Amino acid sequence: MDSMATRTWKLIETPKGTVRLRRPVKTDGTDVQALIARCAPLDQNSLYMNLIQCDHFADTCVIAEQGDQLLGWISAHVPPGREDTIFVWQVAVDSRARGMGLGGRMLEALLERPACEAVTRLETTITEDNDGSWALFRGFARRMDGELDHKPHYVSDRHFDGAHDTEHLVTIELAVEDAARSAA
Repeated sequence: MDSMATRTWKLIETPKGTVRLRRPVKTDGTDVQALIARCAPLDQNSLYMNLIQCDHFADTCVIAEQGDQLLGWISAHVPPGREDTIFVWQVAVDSRARGMGLGGRMLEALLERPACEAVTRLETTITEDNDGSWALFRGFARRMDGELDHKPHYVSDRHFDGAHDTEHLVTIELAVEDAARSAA
């Protein structure tokens, strides 16, 4: 059986060649930090935070690489007590990999992971002006036959003291057959 459930990587074909999607390891932290720095307007977290994500949350994070080049990253987690939900914190795609459909393919690979076996809902937060993220998640919802809803969640004045734009909670309810998907 050749599935994400039995290994930690997956090869995908893209218009720009073969890309490997895999779980991160601790030593990926600095490369993830550098990728995020190249992907404005993403918030840059500390190197230590990226290291923790690569180590403690490896089952719900995705690295995309071509050869020795890191092209993409997803950080995500299953919120405590909500095994039916995957919260996607960041999606980063290097400018060299734009147009490959990499963001959506990484999201699909994430949902194939054993850690997402019970997931029927994907959540993320997006600022109103982040057109790239809106396009990614709207397109993903369509491909997954999911229903996308959104509402203000972390409000600028209330949660960020006006120092950050309001983050809208985006919820994608996945179609039943997608939620019950097998990793085969």
